[in-house]
Amino acid sequence: MAPVATAEVSTAPAILEAKKAVATNAVAEPPSAYEKDTAILHRTPFQPPTAVSAEGLYFTLADGSRIIDAVGGAAVTCIGNGNPVVKQAIKDQVEKLSYCYNTQLSNEPAEQLAKLMLEYAPGAFEQVAFTSGGSEAMEAVIKLACQYFHETKQPQRTNFISRQLSYHGNTLGALSLSGHPSRRKVYEGILNHTSFHHVSPAYAVRFKKEGETDEQYVDRLAKELDDKFQELGPDTVIGFVAETVVGATTGCVPAPKGYFRAMKAVCDKYGALFILDEVMSGMGRMGTTMHAWQTLGDNVAPDIQAVAKGLGGGYVSIGAVLMSPRVSKGIREGSGYFFHGHTYQAHPITAAGSLAVQKVIKDDDLLAKGAEAGVYLESRLRATLLDKSSIAAPYVFDIRGGGLFWGIEFELGEKQTPKPFGALLQAKTMEKGLIIIAMAGSLEGGKGDFAMLAPPYNVTKEEIDMIVKIFVESVEDLVKEYLV
Repeated sequence: MAPVATAEVSTAPAILEAKKAVATNAVAEPPSAYEKDTAILHRTPFQPPTAVSAEGLYFTLADGSRIIDAVGGAAVTCIGNGNPVVKQAIKDQVEKLSYCYNTQLSNEPAEQLAKLMLEYAPGAFEQVAFTSGGSEAMEAVIKLACQYFHETKQPQRTNFISRQLSYHGNTLGALSLSGHPSRRKVYEGILNHTSFHHVSPAYAVRFKKEGETDEQYVDRLAKELDDKFQELGPDTVIGFVAETVVGATTGCVPAPKGYFRAMKAVCDKYGALFILDEVMSGMGRMGTTMHAWQTLGDNVAPDIQAVAKGLGGGYVSIGAVLMSPRVSKGIREGSGYFFHGHTYQAHPITAAGSLAVQKVIKDDDLLAKGAEAGVYLESRLRATLLDKSSIAAPYVFDIRGGGLFWGIEFELGEKQTPKPFGALLQAKTMEKGLIIIAMAGSLEGGKGDFAMLAPPYNVTKEEIDMIVKIFVESVEDLVKEYLV
């Protein structure tokens, strides 16, 4: 598909209206009413523009304008919209078998998908449980880990350790696990503070001490985790939970080399589970491999892992929990089944759609193509944002990530903007016809504003050039308006 010219994506009335709303409500002042009629209680304090169709990474809105999605919704759309192979697979499954309840009947697409997922990391996992999305997957992870120790006669293990500045989902258990201050704030009074505990994040560019090497930093974090085990009681800890690459809280932050190996060693020392959340970073998003831990996680396989977004690629709502032979054995030698489930779990249409997405990734060699595109995206971001001639360069604190999952963090120093820089940036790119994720910082003093880019694995160089051009122009426009 030919790229859309910048002029075509920069003047849409619906986009301009949304941009004004985003900027006005950047820190969530309650609106008196939506400007347009809607019966939906939206997740934003304004009514988003309405999409009517999509192809590749382009959306057509109700007013006929077109916009570019540079972040795959929320790192979901991994093969783009409108793929004919996936559409046909879903249609065929609707004709063949539209639904069966998972406690009564299994179905062929779900069985095939589970077996395929085990092939992505031979020997690492033995069984799969399906969910309807990422938050559900992490909730299932919590319950599976708890059940494992119930089955293995260690019911005293009731504590989880996760990290500050983490995000594991919006359900109450997953949110209790999370260290995302703004998402926890409203619900703090009903979150579980008894069984969920937090240690420091692996966020070297912000928290590594002056003169400290990566190895020393990792050793310090490992000692902190060990100390937390000792504080809680080593035999009371169910497991340590981490995002392989942190997504929504700080923006595509990988851990230093050796970090996950060190954390796994602490878990092994005390018989606890090592658990990874790859809802956002998994299923090929980081390039070359299906699991982020295979490249950016020291190749240390977890005992339990959650995946979601890239599993269905936006065509279907699906998540999954992968369990190691250790966990599978514990369940199998106990009750033999999972004390957890939902009505639409292992849905045949969902599984068929997901299978087709995985087929496209394999047949079109999208892991390799995505990795190559990611290298190009990084090079263009660094060449433009960090160039000495760019007025944005002094305010770009870090560019990090991998594959097609990139974060750009900003540091304004003592300068101020009327709203968080991240919110202003998301509004500005929307005005120019580009969808990104950009958020206010979660660090002390509101620092750490960041933007995320996560285009599909089949994004072209021409599309990357357009994304970077609009993104950089947007950053520079804000710098001119507020900072110089």
